[in-house]
Amino acid sequence: MRRLLILPLAALLALGGCSKDKDAEQPAKLVVLAHPLPVRELWHVKVGGGKHQMLLRLGLGPAVADGVAFAASDKGIVEAVDVASGRRLWRRPLRLPLSAGPGVGEGLVVLGSSKGDLVALDAKSGRERWRVRTDAELLSTPAIGQGLVVARSVDGRLRAFDATTGAQRWSVEQPVPKLSLRGIATPVIAKDAVVSGFDNGKIMAVNLVNGNTLWETTLEAPHGRTELERLVDVDCAVVVDGDNVYAAGYHGRTAQLALGSGQIWWAHDMSSDHGLAVAGDVVYVAEADGTLIALHAADGSEIWHNSTLKWRGLSAPVVTPSAVVVGDYQGYLHWFDRKDGKIIARARDSKFRISSAPIAVGDRIVVLSDGGELAAFRAAAPAG
Repeated sequence: MRRLLILPLAALLALGGCSKDKDAEQPAKLVVLAHPLPVRELWHVKVGGGKHQMLLRLGLGPAVADGVAFAASDKGIVEAVDVASGRRLWRRPLRLPLSAGPGVGEGLVVLGSSKGDLVALDAKSGRERWRVRTDAELLSTPAIGQGLVVARSVDGRLRAFDATTGAQRWSVEQPVPKLSLRGIATPVIAKDAVVSGFDNGKIMAVNLVNGNTLWETTLEAPHGRTELERLVDVDCAVVVDGDNVYAAGYHGRTAQLALGSGQIWWAHDMSSDHGLAVAGDVVYVAEADGTLIALHAADGSEIWHNSTLKWRGLSAPVVTPSAVVVGDYQGYLHWFDRKDGKIIARARDSKFRISSAPIAVGDRIVVLSDGGELAAFRAAAPAG
């Protein structure tokens, strides 16, 4: 086999011996909040999740566009739900082991399968527009823009397809280490480029039209004596904000890079396997150990950090007007005050893990659990 895929992060941490204190690797117990803000579940839809979806790190997460939430299960069911009411708009069975997406844009909903299928549906009706077969498992949500669909597969390939016909336009590749996490880094279309992280610790930008490499930057080079110690996957989506790219790697660094050149402006030793969010002049990072950190975007200096959810397997954060929200391995959502990082609200979506990042729609949070439960929540605004 070309590579060995590591599945649950908890097992990885145990095997890697990342901490000499075994108690530190136990998930923190939730502390009762003194005066939590009330949280209301607005609606709940069962999309469905199979055993693979709950046990493997599939790249299935919610997507929202034009007031509609889209979600899929590994059994091949794709749902479209009205964000305001929770009313199901359409439901499409694809009879495929879906593992990536949906990506939404330009009137399309695009999904990938563990067998390498890439399928585009009409966003309004769910009707299939086209279907192509690649030669590798797809775990990354496809990016859609400027007439192209860009998909990253686990073999390190980044491919672009015509959004109208599905015809392949170009393909580029990065080498894959012998040992890595299950690569789910989502490519991002920014201006005339596609930017993506890879399992070898590199960030690469390519020309959107022809796939020519614009730049590639090593976020962190492998180091250590064992293959586990040498894991440096950039396993989560980069965030492009203006002329800056923000990226986080596992066993690596969190950094700000120039979109035009890939030059690193600042970087910190800060490991993350799920990702970060940027809002205004603040970067929020969910570290691999469960610490949530807020940094000044200008220079990377710390504003606050909260480590009360250590080892709870946090999702990537999402930002609302007043809070930062993450999901955890027991299906809880946690709201952090953006000003000081204190937990101000909590709700439980389901008994299943929340691996994919929730989505903020104003003050609403749309979330998909690994058990296939799609729901929307709203927390009351904090006083003042």
